[in-house]
Amino acid sequence: MAKTYAIVGTGGRARMFYEAILGPHREHSRLVALCDTNQVRMDYTNRVISGELKGQAVPTYKASDFATMLADTRPDTVIVTSIDRTHHKYIIAAMEAGCDVITEKPMTTDPEKCQAILDAVERTGKSVRVTFNYRYAPHNSALRELIAQGAIGTPTSVHFEWLLDTRHGADYFRRWHRDKRNSGGLMVHKSTHHFDLVNFWLGSQPDTVFAMGDLKFYGRANAEERGVFTPYTRTTGVDAARDDKFAIDLTANPVQKGLYWDAEKEDGYQRDQNVFGDGISIEDTMNVMVRYRNKAVMTYSLYAYAPWEGFNVAINGTGGRLELMVRETSYINAGSTSTAEGAAKGVDLYHFPLHGESRVVHVPAGEGGHGGGDKIMLEEIFGNATPKPGYGANHRDGALSILTGIAANQSFATGLPVDVRTLVKL
Repeated sequence: MAKTYAIVGTGGRARMFYEAILGPHREHSRLVALCDTNQVRMDYTNRVISGELKGQAVPTYKASDFATMLADTRPDTVIVTSIDRTHHKYIIAAMEAGCDVITEKPMTTDPEKCQAILDAVERTGKSVRVTFNYRYAPHNSALRELIAQGAIGTPTSVHFEWLLDTRHGADYFRRWHRDKRNSGGLMVHKSTHHFDLVNFWLGSQPDTVFAMGDLKFYGRANAEERGVFTPYTRTTGVDAARDDKFAIDLTANPVQKGLYWDAEKEDGYQRDQNVFGDGISIEDTMNVMVRYRNKAVMTYSLYAYAPWEGFNVAINGTGGRLELMVRETSYINAGSTSTAEGAAKGVDLYHFPLHGESRVVHVPAGEGGHGGGDKIMLEEIFGNATPKPGYGANHRDGALSILTGIAANQSFATGLPVDVRTLVKL
């Protein structure tokens, strides 16, 4: 019997899920409802479902009618792809109504909301799955397996550098993510992926976090200092923005037009704000040091104005060193699968034993988004693939990933290290 799903939040992130349900996994899964703050956006999604995906349009409910949707359609599972600061509200309400939950990362944005989710899991006995697709990418899986096999002995230190280029990185500064109240900043919204990977690789959890972060490239003050400030607040239809390398035109892309430009009249949300404008409260340059329960230490950096997209990671241990370099395709999230989001276009994995010859580790190429992780994860969630032990992330994994970022944000503000154990009760 097919499992039934309802989706809350029908922006660009939702398509990966409903496309999987209505496509390769329709034999095992069925979509029963959509929920959003914006009716235009839901209507567009239904047109995609009935047109491009050859499915049946489903009932739509405004966010204020979320409880009614649950009562009317009784889904087995609710998929949460709404704005980050609202995740907890839908996760908790769904579990209390008897549903399991699949939530997009980050699970939530602050300690209080995180604790409320953890308490609700205990109270209801329902499950929360966080979609950490990067775990399933073949190169990230290979790194985990090498460590588990003892290739470098006991891990002692990690150096992790993530680069967002001026196409993908800039996109966080024109969307709702630019307001830290919505996203928790890149430390929570984006780095939750990376902090989860380190927890996953090391088989440990964060203990102490010290961090520094600032807005050094985007934002009005930085643009004025470099003499590149332009006075417009948005870029679609603005003549002065026509030659701006950081501008996007929402009417030039049919997906962005349907999801955002046409929907703007209902809620006023502008998807194309000036990345060098006012109102940005997130950082674009971040450095973090983390000590883990197993005594390993990580140095981590993220910056969002790099000349290329991808990451470098080196893991040292008592028996050697592993180095992984991944170059990814750059993209602007438009809710479309025409370009695989975060697809790996270059992977190099090296093993340096403490005594012995170094070697290049062959990694099978991953197909599709997030280094090939999307396809594998979706087959596990919606299809009949046998789950990979230790790969599916639950509410505890979701909490541990965001707690590093939440602690980093606190350290930004205070200049002091943060004991992660003081944030929530796990």
